[in-house]
Amino acid sequence: MIIRQTRIAAVLVAGAMLAGCATQGGNTAAGTGVGAALGAGLGALIGDSSKSAGIGAGIGAIGGAIVGYNWDRIVGRVNDAGGKELGISTTKMPDGSLKVNIPEGATFDTGKYDLKPALFPVLDALAQSMNESQQLRLKSVGHTDSTGKAAFNQQLSVNRAQSVVNYLGGKGVNASRMSIEGRGPNDPIADNATAAGRAQNRRVELYLYAVK
Repeated sequence: MIIRQTRIAAVLVAGAMLAGCATQGGNTAAGTGVGAALGAGLGALIGDSSKSAGIGAGIGAIGGAIVGYNWDRIVGRVNDAGGKELGISTTKMPDGSLKVNIPEGATFDTGKYDLKPALFPVLDALAQSMNESQQLRLKSVGHTDSTGKAAFNQQLSVNRAQSVVNYLGGKGVNASRMSIEGRGPNDPIADNATAAGRAQNRRVELYLYAVK
């Protein structure tokens, strides 16, 4: 219950930050009914992805007219920096935000939260884009598999999310434009009963979105 309340509160904060966005250079309109889509997208940032649309639906109603962002340049920069070779994927979300999914193999050694140098060019590309476009914001979300003690996994997921934000901060992105969340093993995208599934669950998801 406490976790759910915290997540809902975080959605409200995010919704308030995004409310009232206006069209900017390089942005594309998200279209009619985008309030609900925003809620679904923010639900994916804050809540269990399997329930994101339900969590976000009420939030979207207070979001107002939200403007999406043209992510093509950033996606291109991530790919050019070696993102595909590292297994990094990008997904344009229905609310106009961009999810950058980074698997553990590209980021950290098992049980550690020191960034691997191979990831630096990708993060450099993201930092460059955020420094060029001050309306961009980022949320870093850490995930683990279910192996080991829950408390350790939770702290590890927080530390990993923070490591990414710390690196971007070192490249000039103001800390006030970024936030973190650690979800431990609580938001799996694959079956933790298999080695392949656990590998998919160990990841950091970066969500980029635009504000006015």
